[in-house]
Parts: sequence; structure tokens; C-alpha cells
Amino acid sequence: MRPLTFASPPRPSRRQFLIGTAAAGAGLTLGFHIPKGPMAGALAAESADAVNAYLRIAPDSTVTVFSAHMDGGQGIYTGIATLVAEELDADWSQMHVEGAYGNPKLYGNMTWGGAVQGTGGSSSVASSWERYRRAGALGRAMLAEAASSRWGVPASEIVIDKGVVSHASGQRATFGELADAAAQVAPPSDIALKAPENWAYIGREDLHRLDNVSKTNGQHQFPIDVYLPGMVTAVLARPPRFGGKVRSFDPASARQVKGVVDVVETPRGVAVVAKDTWSALQGREALTVEWDDGEAEMRGTAELMAEYRELARGGQAVVARNDGDAEAAFAEAARVIEAEFEFPYLAHAAMEPLDAVATFENGVLEIWAGHQMPDLYQQVGAEIMGIEPSAVKLHVMMPGGFFGRRAVPDADVIVEVVSILKATGAKAPVKVVWTREDDMKGGRYRPMYVHRLQAALDQGGALTGWRHRIVGQSIMAGTPFEAMIGKDSVDPTSVEGASNLPYAIPNMQVDLVTTKPQVPVLWWRAVGSTHTAYSTEVFLDEVAEATGQDPVAFRRALLQDHPRHMGVLDLVVEKSGWGTPLPEGRFRGIAVHESFNTYVAQVVEIALRPDGGIKVERAVCAVDCGIAVNPDVIRAQMEGGIGFGLGAVLKSEITLNGGEVEQGNFDTYQVLTIEDMPRVEVHIVPSQEAPTGVGEPGVPPIGPAVANAVFAATGKRIRILPFSKTDLGTV
Repeated sequence: MRPLTFASPPRPSRRQFLIGTAAAGAGLTLGFHIPKGPMAGALAAESADAVNAYLRIAPDSTVTVFSAHMDGGQGIYTGIATLVAEELDADWSQMHVEGAYGNPKLYGNMTWGGAVQGTGGSSSVASSWERYRRAGALGRAMLAEAASSRWGVPASEIVIDKGVVSHASGQRATFGELADAAAQVAPPSDIALKAPENWAYIGREDLHRLDNVSKTNGQHQFPIDVYLPGMVTAVLARPPRFGGKVRSFDPASARQVKGVVDVVETPRGVAVVAKDTWSALQGREALTVEWDDGEAEMRGTAELMAEYRELARGGQAVVARNDGDAEAAFAEAARVIEAEFEFPYLAHAAMEPLDAVATFENGVLEIWAGHQMPDLYQQVGAEIMGIEPSAVKLHVMMPGGFFGRRAVPDADVIVEVVSILKATGAKAPVKVVWTREDDMKGGRYRPMYVHRLQAALDQGGALTGWRHRIVGQSIMAGTPFEAMIGKDSVDPTSVEGASNLPYAIPNMQVDLVTTKPQVPVLWWRAVGSTHTAYSTEVFLDEVAEATGQDPVAFRRALLQDHPRHMGVLDLVVEKSGWGTPLPEGRFRGIAVHESFNTYVAQVVEIALRPDGGIKVERAVCAVDCGIAVNPDVIRAQMEGGIGFGLGAVLKSEITLNGGEVEQGNFDTYQVLTIEDMPRVEVHIVPSQEAPTGVGEPGVPPIGPAVANAVFAATGKRIRILPFSKTDLGTV
């Protein structure tokens, strides 16, 4: 997702920081005991909400940091802990992170202006960069002041190193021993953050991820693992077609299934509530529902794609970018090159499908889930229950992946769990579980698109004009983010990566035709760049080939005014050995793209398989994301993004037949398998720029890089995704 972006995240002032902590009921407070046991995380967060916003030090010297951002595997908990530990001079073994309650006053995303708490748009590190370092620095200063008072020595003589506070006189204390006294110290009025040459953790290569152990020994608790006393489990029968409704249902057979305790209608379908998941699923099988498809989407993929192609060639469009005079450039062109690209709907397909747990006691609604937009869900939950948002507590847990699926403006799983809770009289806590098939057939999808591109060349072969039309659904229309579409009717998520194309082309026009099928769409990892990077980088390669130029040399000539694009391009060329001989049967392709203020270039090497397919053997990636807070996490995100993006372009698609989704599980919605994963090499550009995100920018360049390698191998341009639709053996 990408609700808002700024070139440079605003820096929180000390006043803003203290307002945040004061809003929680106290100043920066240290020394609060963390309860142990299965719900320790939730209870700790509750305590934090009462006394402190960002960090707490327990008597055992454990430093707990409350993360404003959800961690669904991207590593932000480790990133935020690094920032705090750096300025606090804590030992890495002390660090612990928990998800903070939804509260935009305390945890608003700074890259979105601070008014909304949210995780998305690869913004978490950028949002946290100043705020959490300041929290650590304030904590350090307060510990030093407490030690100074206790020992009767100047605070300037206090030394803090790896979680131990000491003085040259020989006096020593742990964080835990000083925490209560430090909690009484007024936060200093001015805090100096460490200079880069003094960093001990930022940029360190050997810092292990905080969640490594719990995720490898099975102790980690995902939302699906939440069990509350007396809890019941619900599954829903949802309309098979988008826009369908319940006409009628007969609960009798479902109620006869052992374990089923209730059957209730909700705004999202009919819920079967049982003592356990298996009973709920059996009850749903027995349930009889008659659906009303009067307002449902009844078209299939073929019909929709035909409509999109027609619109790409002549529909009414709105302009997203207009440089120079593209019409004149094409009128005067000596040669025009054009191409059309088709992109399917895609599912998020996270390993943990949607789930949530809700309970309502003493006027307080509590919801446990992986919340990417907590404050929005607070409002939704409050409206359904008829209470104030302040009476809704959201436990932000670490889910098993998300890729945007848990940032749903219509709050699908939240609406379901709270609606069922209300419909059953809130007699017991309710867990809602989506099966893989539920999520695949009734999910929210990366929109389907058709792109049409044209390039004008003059008599000398120079690229003088560029026209790019994009046809597809808006992600933001009809959501709380619709205002971002603006008066020009251009959804920025539909054209990002195309409307800001960096290449120096004197006459450029990018326009958009927005379609309105009833298929629900959502931001999908890297959002608009997942299709714009593909079409622009494949088409640019085609233009380079048409003019007889090397793809790298062609890009360099057009990127002279974009040093960070040029930086990753040069680095990947160097590390990949671009231009050097390849082994027999190997072919290279290249792509470069910026998304979420992070710059990535990738070179791939492929080999053709005897069966007509391809094998991506090697992927070399150069990334410029500003200061590398956690290099190992950055490499992991680039590797993961390459695998994620590669699976999508090679195999994945969601198709409709008569309005119904045809795929149900990984047998029909195919993703990258381990044997298809290439060797990946990641190289990070050294930088002193403020850090930007890495969760998504590794995805966009891999598809076009592979497509350009396929052209080098076969002479064929792949313009219809996924690749599996093209028989390369016939070329």
C-alpha cells in the first residue's frame, strides 16, 4: 500500500515526541515489569499504553520497544530495535519488540504526515529513523542522570556501554537497577544523536534478527495461534461472485453438525460458529445458501481483457504526465515503435490466510490480528459495536506474511469478526478463520491492466517521443483514500513508475483509463510498479534494440540527471560482469527502477530448458536505500522480493469465469518453487542519505530483467503475463 509519500520524511521535534509520550499518561517511563505467559505481549502493550509510548526497561534489564509498525516478516522489529539500542547503548541481547496498540497520536506514520498509523509503502524504517533513535537517546540520558544522582558524580562522567552504567570510581549498575529512578527524571530539553562514526549497531553485518529463534523453534505466536478461554471459531460462506448477496439460507443442516453452536448472517455472508475450526468447516459444508447475483460481476477474464484492449486503443483517458509535445513528436517521427502488455489479477497468497480474534467485555472491544492500518480498524470496530474508537484495543501481532493483504480499507476480516461477535451477543470471544480457498476466491487482488506504449524516433534514431496509456481499476476509488485521486481523476497507484519515469525523453505523455469491474482490488507488494516497471523496462529495451544500442549504454545516456539510478545501474553492471562472455546457453537481461524512494537495478542470467521453459540461474541486484540500517535484512528483502516477483511473472494469475475466481489453492495459483529460485547476489550502494524502505523495491525489476534476457535468448518479447502463457519452444 502507499497512501501517502514524501520525498523526505518529516522529522519529529522533541516537542512532538514529548507530546506523544505525555498523551499516554506520563513522560518517558522506565522500569515497568513485563508479565510472562502466552498473552505477555498483549498485556505488555496494555501497560505501555498506560504509561509509555516507545520503550520500557524491566527489572531484569530487558528493553522492550513498542513498534508503531507491524512486522509480517519484513524485519522492521529488528530495524526499530537497532535504532533504539544504538542510542541507548544497550546490549543486543536485552532488546525485545512488541507491536504497539493502534494509536495514531503516538504511532502515526511520519512518512504519511503522522496522522495515520499504518504499515505499508516500504515506509517503516523511514518513519522510525528519527523517532526511535530519539527515544533511545532520551532513555540513555535519563539513565545517566539517575546514576549521577545516586552516586553523586557529574552525569558527564557516566559511561554506558552494552547495557551497563558505570563510573570511573568503580560504581556500576544495570539498566534494571536504575530504571525506577530514571523514570522520575525529567526528559532533557536537548538531545544530540550519535554521529555515524560512533555507530555500533547501525550498519552492522552480524546483527541477528530478533525473531529468528522463536520462528525456528516454533514458539512464535501468529494471529492464528491466539486462543482465549471459551473462544468459538467461525468460518463464512461468502457470495461466489463479487457483488453478490445472500438471498436466503437454511441453517438447519449446519446446526446438526456436532460442535456447531450458531449460524448467523453478517454483511459479508453467513457465518457458521463452532467450538473448533473443523466443526465450523463441516457446518459450512452442510449449510444451504441461495445467492442473489443481481448486482454481481458476471464477466470472465476474456471479456474483461477484450474491453481493456479496446480502451487502450481508443478509450477516454485522463493525463497523468505531459512533457513537451508528444503529438508533434509522433507526427514528425521517422519511425514509431509500439507494444501492448497484459497483466493479470494477482493474489497476495500470504502463507497465513486472514484471521482475527475479538472479544467484548466491560464495554471494551479487543481485536487480535495482523493490523496494517490499526486506527482505521478501530473506527470500523467501534461503529459496528456502537462504541467510541477509544474503547477499541487492537493487538498488533506478527502475521505470517501480508504483502498488502492486511491493509484493507473496507476492513474485511475486522468487519466479519466484530459482526459475528455482535450477532452472537458477545457471549464468547470469536475467532474468524479464512481458508486458503476463501482467500484465493474471495480476496482482494492486484488489479488487471493493459498497457499500450509508443516510442517516436527521429531520422538519426534518437528517442524523441513517448506515449504510455494504462488501463485498469483504481485501488483508492471508493475507499477512505479516494481524496488522493484528486481533481485530475488519476489514481497515483495506477501510474506510479510510469508517470515519474526518469529517462530524459523530451516529449512524454502518460495517461490513464480507469475501469470499474466489481472485482475488489488492493495494493499488492510494490503496487503500481509491479506492472509499470515491466512495461517501461521491456519496451525501453525494445527501443534500444531497434536503434542498435546496448541496453546499458542506452539507459546511461538517458539517466544523466539521475545519479542514484545511475549508481545502482553502474554497480549492477560491475558486479554482474555485464558485457563479458557467458557460458554456452546463458543469456542476460537488465532492468532498473525506483519505487518508494529506493533504487534497484538487477541483471539476470537465464538458460533455456529443453521443454521450452526457462531457468533463471543468477540474479545480481544493486540497491540504494540510503543508510543501510540492517544490511542482512536488506539483502533478505531483496532476495525475498526477487523470489516473490519472479513467481508472479513466471506463473501466477487469478482468472474469472462467469464472474467466479477459478483458482483455489497453490495447485492452480502457482508461485515460485524452491527449485526455481535462482542464486541471488545483493550489493548495497554506500550512502549517507536517510534510509528508505526495502520491503517492496526488490520486486519490480526482476520481471523485466528476465523478459529482456528471454529476448536475448529467443528474440521474442513477452508481453502477456504470466510467462507460462507463452510457449518459448515454438520461437
